[in-house]
Amino acid sequence: MRPSDDFQAPGLDLFHFPPLWPGAPYWLTKPILMAGVGIILICALLWAAFARPALVPRGLQNIAEMGYLFVREHAARPFLGKDADRWMGLLLSIFLLTWIWNLMGVIPLVQLPVTSFLAFPAVMALTVYVIKIYVGVRKWGAGAYVSNLIPRGLPKLAYVLLIPLELLQNFVTSLFTHMLRLAANMFAGHLLLAFFSAVGFWFLFERPTPLGVPVGVLGVVMAIVMTGFEMFIQFLQAYLFVLLTAMFIGDSLDPEH
Repeated sequence: MRPSDDFQAPGLDLFHFPPLWPGAPYWLTKPILMAGVGIILICALLWAAFARPALVPRGLQNIAEMGYLFVREHAARPFLGKDADRWMGLLLSIFLLTWIWNLMGVIPLVQLPVTSFLAFPAVMALTVYVIKIYVGVRKWGAGAYVSNLIPRGLPKLAYVLLIPLELLQNFVTSLFTHMLRLAANMFAGHLLLAFFSAVGFWFLFERPTPLGVPVGVLGVVMAIVMTGFEMFIQFLQAYLFVLLTAMFIGDSLDPEH
């Protein structure tokens, strides 16, 4: 059997996209297009839901309010308390946009989770990072803001290690963990779905053999199962991303909360 006839598992080429058409700017690729579509879709849905709100919500307004209540009760209020409603515009937008970008990985013909490209979670995480520092410094002042990050009441010797670790965690690692958690999960999920789909296509259609057909059937079954599981992970990662956003902002506004 020639090497070209061997099954080739999907690799990093899944995440390489040329410009949309010859001569287009190098940055104008499918991920950029899908990111823009996601933004427009969220704006359109929220406008349609709340442009003329009814006292008794129905249809799209009812669905949008369910999303609003979910973010408020399970992300905003636990960390922002009485300030939760002030931040709901930002938190709801981040949650819905992250979720839509994630879901694009299982939408037929699109099949591309925008958040698997690190640049997109990085922009959102960096925005949250700037906001949390800004609101903390604005409320407490720079010195008190940094001081609030250090727990009180510990033995003095403990602060030799604790202070550098707390500063590192709040000013460096929190930013990277915020964006990497989302990007890594979407990246891995996309690869898994592509792998099982490729197995099914190869052994059932491309190179069917008596021994290969059962493997192909298993690949199709696993692709279906993993699609359902990935949809759950996509929702969960959107929730965790907005949960961390609320936690970071809440810690800046009220370190004792």
